[in-house]
Amino acid sequence: MNTIENHELGGQHVSEHIEELRIQDLHAFYGESHALHGIDLTVDQGELVTLLGRNGSGRTTTLRAIVGLIPHRTGSIVLKGEETIKSPPHTIAHLGVGYCPEERGIFASLNVEENLMLPPNVAPGGMSVEEIYEMFPNLAERRKSQGTCLSGGEQQMLAMARILRTGANVLLLDEITEGLAPVINDKLGDVLIELKSRGYTIVLVEQNFRFAAPLADRHFIMDHGHIAAVIHKDELEEKQHVFDEYLTV
Repeated sequence: MNTIENHELGGQHVSEHIEELRIQDLHAFYGESHALHGIDLTVDQGELVTLLGRNGSGRTTTLRAIVGLIPHRTGSIVLKGEETIKSPPHTIAHLGVGYCPEERGIFASLNVEENLMLPPNVAPGGMSVEEIYEMFPNLAERRKSQGTCLSGGEQQMLAMARILRTGANVLLLDEITEGLAPVINDKLGDVLIELKSRGYTIVLVEQNFRFAAPLADRHFIMDHGHIAAVIHKDELEEKQHVFDEYLTV
């Protein structure tokens, strides 16, 4: 559904959606273990959606399947109009897809600026180091600090910033607030709002519902490897019982 945005139709100003990601009947396997059972979801350009659910519900597996890190998968994953179910990770990355795993992957022996300069460009339009420092002032202050000297929040900012340097504009973010102080979470929330306003497409795996709720356009609730419910941002109150059913321990 790659369509042109903002055209005139019968005297009305119409904004059509550009589909960035479409997943249909996605199954994924770890060896003999069947982890995803027919996932269906779509995400439009400039949308921020969450994957919510208990541990083991398949949220991280979905992100890993999208970027090709799970070799055994079936179904369809279309990114920016291209079918990628059989594509290797480097091909998927060059479509402008950036994956920020839970473990962050910072190079501890390198300083902040060296970490930022390390990743290759995967797509045009990557942010300059100056733009990164404007978005993440903490990193500007710590630009010569080694990875080992950074706080958890600074490491998370660096992991996200590194992806933005590559030119990726479809961001798959896994538990970016885990273990971080509320003031850092507020900053990360501001960054996501800014990226969304710039047209970035964001899929966010998150346990912290209070953090995710005001940011997301839609919430995909996962349970045992499938999508159990889809809740739009204007349905949060009336569908609170669904969150309670699938997210409370």
